[in-house]
Amino acid sequence: MQSRLFNIDTILITKRLVLKRFRETDGEAFYQLVEANYEQLYPHFTKMLNQVKDEESASIYVIKNIANWLLQEAYMFGIWENSTARLVGMIRFFNLDWSLPKAEVGYFIDKDFGGKGLMTEAMKMALDFAFNQLALERISLRTSMENVASQRLARKSGFLREGDLRNDHRRLSGELTDVMLFGLSRSEYMSHK
Repeated sequence: MQSRLFNIDTILITKRLVLKRFRETDGEAFYQLVEANYEQLYPHFTKMLNQVKDEESASIYVIKNIANWLLQEAYMFGIWENSTARLVGMIRFFNLDWSLPKAEVGYFIDKDFGGKGLMTEAMKMALDFAFNQLALERISLRTSMENVASQRLARKSGFLREGDLRNDHRRLSGELTDVMLFGLSRSEYMSHK
């Protein structure tokens, strides 16, 4: 464990959003968010949907992610809208490799809040956290071939397309799909900031 990470921010504030580490009591809100967006999450978030099936399993998922944060294995923020204090999304750094250090980022926003620049705002703050507080050197992002909104967000955030990974994701239906791989290095991020 790295002691320098004991005092990193657990709350990040933007103009319209609050990104904060989940609390033990946020399982119900997380479940409601997942349920309301099940259709849009279904093709892309197989692992999460396999774990979040009801309020109890959502609470367990949230608590495991809090534990992962404390163990410095993953960092998951809930994205809350300032004006309503409503949970509207999630952004998570996972697959951490502290030897480089690097991580992968995954995210989603409620279907009713898409297209308003909120995920761009959240991503900007989260990348600042990852490069400046976690001191990561590289962040990768994988998105499905048909997820144009996610590809647009990746490019807008400075990520570069690094290639395609064939049959790299299995949907809940069992279908294998291809994904695009994007990457962003610390030096690229700092030069485009």
